Amino acid sequence: MTRQELKTMFFQQDWSNVKERKQIIVDISKGPHWVGYGNIQILSEGPNGFKSFKTHQQFPLEYVKTRKEYGEYELIINGKKVDKI
Repeated sequence: MTRQELKTMFFQQDWSNVKERKQIIVDISKGPHWVGYGNIQILSEGPNGFKSFKTHQQFPLEYVKTRKEYGEYELIINGKKVDKI
C-alpha cells in the first residue's frame, strides 16, 4: 500500500463516533539543568477531528493559565488529574 493510499483511507474514515477528549497535560521537569521548566501538551479529540500542540516553557503552570483552553479542558499535572492550579 502506498503512502497516498494510506492518507486517502485515513481521511475517509468515519470519525463521528469518536469519544470526545480534551486535555492539558503538564510534565514539570525534575532535572537539575531545567529547574522551573516543563512540557505542556494540549490535546483535543472528537467527532470534529484531532488537534495536538506541544511546547517546552519556563514556568509551565503560569503558561497554562494564559491559554484559552484552561478551565475548559481536563488538567493533568505530572500524571495526576487536577481541578485548578
